[in-house]
Amino acid sequence: MHGLNDFLVKLDGYLGGHPWFMVLLIGTGLFFTIYLGFPQIRYFRHAIRITSGKYDHSHDVGDTSHFQSLATALSGTVGTGNIAGVALAIHLGGPAALFWMLVTAAIGMCTKMVEVSISHKYRDILPDGSVSGGPMYYMKKRLNITTKSGKILKTGAILGAFFAGATILSSFGTGSLPQINSISNSVFSTFGIKHIITGAILAVLLGMVIIGGIKRIAKVTSVLVPFMAILYLIGSLLVIFSHPGNIIPSFLSIFADAFTGSAAAGGFLGATFAFAMNRGVNRGLFSNESGQGSAPIAHSAARAPEPVSEGMVALLEPFIDTICICTLTGLVVLASGAWNTKTDNQFQTTDMQILSGIYDDGNGADVEKLSSHLRGDQFLDLYNGKLKVENGVITTTGISVIHARSLASNIRFMSGKEPYSGELEVIAGKLPNMASMTVRGESLIHSAPLTTFAFSRSVLKGFGPYIVTFSLLLFAFSTAISWSYYGDRAVTYLFGPKYVIYYRLVFVVAFFIASFTDTTIIWSLSYVAIVLMAVPNLIGILILRKEVKQNVKEYWQAFGKMYPDEKISGKMLKRFRD
Repeated sequence: MHGLNDFLVKLDGYLGGHPWFMVLLIGTGLFFTIYLGFPQIRYFRHAIRITSGKYDHSHDVGDTSHFQSLATALSGTVGTGNIAGVALAIHLGGPAALFWMLVTAAIGMCTKMVEVSISHKYRDILPDGSVSGGPMYYMKKRLNITTKSGKILKTGAILGAFFAGATILSSFGTGSLPQINSISNSVFSTFGIKHIITGAILAVLLGMVIIGGIKRIAKVTSVLVPFMAILYLIGSLLVIFSHPGNIIPSFLSIFADAFTGSAAAGGFLGATFAFAMNRGVNRGLFSNESGQGSAPIAHSAARAPEPVSEGMVALLEPFIDTICICTLTGLVVLASGAWNTKTDNQFQTTDMQILSGIYDDGNGADVEKLSSHLRGDQFLDLYNGKLKVENGVITTTGISVIHARSLASNIRFMSGKEPYSGELEVIAGKLPNMASMTVRGESLIHSAPLTTFAFSRSVLKGFGPYIVTFSLLLFAFSTAISWSYYGDRAVTYLFGPKYVIYYRLVFVVAFFIASFTDTTIIWSLSYVAIVLMAVPNLIGILILRKEVKQNVKEYWQAFGKMYPDEKISGKMLKRFRD
C-alpha cells in the first residue's frame, strides 16, 4: 500500500501537481472568459431564467429537464470536495488555498459553459430513443485530421476513446472510491458503525438507484440536491456565527496571503505561494470539475432546443458548488480555528513519518526545516531501525513523528484494546507492518474529520458531527450516483449499451470495497484521474474555439428573433446582430 501510494503521489507530481496543468486549466478558462466577453457575468441572470424552465417547449429532445440536468451535474460535483476537499486544501495550503479554489471556480464558470455547449451539440440519439453524450462525442466527430491527400486520420476517435477510458477510471477515482470512503470514515467517527457495514448498506441503495438509468437518477438527484444544500447551509451558518469575532479575520485571511502563501500558525507548518495555489486549484477542480469534461455527460441528456442554452445552465454549477458551498466550509474550518489546532485522533499509517532528530514546532528554525521537508524542497533524515514501545508509549529517543503534516504528540500504540509493548521495524520513516495495530495521538487532521471537528466547536457541540455526517452522506452518495452515469456513458461509447450492466455491477462492488480502504491512497488516485480527463477535453475545446464563439453568436441572434421583448435583448443582442 505504501508503494502504491508513493507511486500515485509521484505521478500526480508530474500531472496535476505540476505547474503546466495549472497553466492549462486556468489559462483555458481565462482565454474563453476574454474571448467570449465574460459570459459568467453577462449571462448569469439569463442562465437562471433558462434553468427555471421559462423558455422550455414541448418539442425539445432529451431525457431530462434543464433543472434535472443541473441537479444531476451538481450532485456529481457537490460531494466530498465540498466537505472533505475544502478541508484538505486548507490543511495543505492554509487559507490562501481557498482563494485559489474560488478563482478556479470563477474562471471555471466559463469553461463549464463552453464544454457543455459543444458536447451537447454533438451528442448521439441512440436507437432506443435515449441520449448519450459527452466530450468523447465531439472529439470523435470534430477532431479528426484530414491530410493533404484527402486521407482522414481518426485522431478524434482515438482522443475520444482515451477520454472515455479516463472517464471510467475517474468514475472510480473521483466519483465512487473517495465518496464512500469519506462517508464510512465520518459514520465510524460519529456513530462507531463499522466501515464495512456502512459500505454494504449504501452499496445496495446505490445499485437500486443506478439500475434505473438517467431518468431515475435525475428524479433522485433533483430532490436530494436542494434538500442537502439547505441543510448544510443552516448548519454552516450556525458554526460560523458561533465565533463572531473570527468571521472577518477568517474571511480576510483567505485573500491576505493569496500571493505570498500561508504562514505557520498553531500546528500548521506553513505553505508557500506555489504550494497553496497548486492545492487550491487542484481541489477547486476536484470540487466543481470545470474543464474535466464530466458535467457535459449529464447535460447532454437535457431537453434543450439548442446547445448554448444548456451551456448557460451549466455555468451556474461552479458558482453554486464552489463559490457558495465551498466558501461556507472554508469559513467553518477557519472561523472555528480547527484548521491549525491539534486534536486526538486515530492515525493513518500512510500519513505517518518518523524522522531522525528532535524537532519543535514552536521553534521558528525547526518549523522552516519541517515545512521544507513536507514541500519536498529539502528532506530531513528519516529514521531506520527498531522502534521500542512500552505500554503503548514510544521509548526510543532522538526521533520525531509527523502525522497529517504536523508534529504529533502523546502517541499511543494499541494492539486490539490493549496497549502494545515490543519492537516495530521502521524502514525509511515508515511502519510497514501495522495491520493488527492502531495508533492514536494528537496532530492536525484533514478531510472530512477536520470539518467534523470544526462543527463540534460551535453552539452545535455534540450535534455538529451528526450534521456533517448526514450532509456528507447525502453529498457523497449523490455524487456516486451521478458518476455511475458518467461511467456508463463512457462504456456505451467504447463498447456499446449491452456492456453497461457489467460496468454498473463493478461500480457497486468497488463502491463497497472502498468503504474500508485507506483514504490517503484513494485521494491520491483521484488526483491522477482528474488530469487524465481534463487534458484532452481542454485541448479539444481550445481547438474548437471559433465554432464555440459562432454558436454563441447564432444563439443570441435566434433568441432575439424569438423573444424580441426580453429585457436582455438590448446591448447584448445588438452586439451579435452587428
